[in-house]
Amino acid sequence: MQAQDQTDIHRDSMQAVVRLALWTLAWTSTLALARFGPKSLWDSQPVASWAAVAGNLAAGIGWIVAHARYLRGIDELQRKITQDALAVTLGVGWVGGFAYFVADAADLIAYRANIGVFPALLAVVYIVAIGVGSLRYG
Repeated sequence: MQAQDQTDIHRDSMQAVVRLALWTLAWTSTLALARFGPKSLWDSQPVASWAAVAGNLAAGIGWIVAHARYLRGIDELQRKITQDALAVTLGVGWVGGFAYFVADAADLIAYRANIGVFPALLAVVYIVAIGVGSLRYG
């Protein structure tokens, strides 16, 4: 009986991972469409651009829901590792983002970074924090 429960838990966990991966793919795809579509696909048509942004927001909401379900479906240790990684990522985002804003306001920034670098940096921080947490608790 216990083996069946473990199998069910593992199956549910894998389904949550797959759902999260699919929603992540949907969100990133609609983000790319909203970003590159106006110049590449529909020649700056405002209605099409707004539709792409709305689709991206809808996919983003789906991703948020899938992520919340994923977090509810993982075991306590995975949740602890993920929670710690999210805390570090949020801290780096806030502290680093505001430090950049203040330095820019004081004209200390000679080179303006592309805004796309910031989410990429946060993704790297999150992945590293997950790795460190897995090594620490694993």
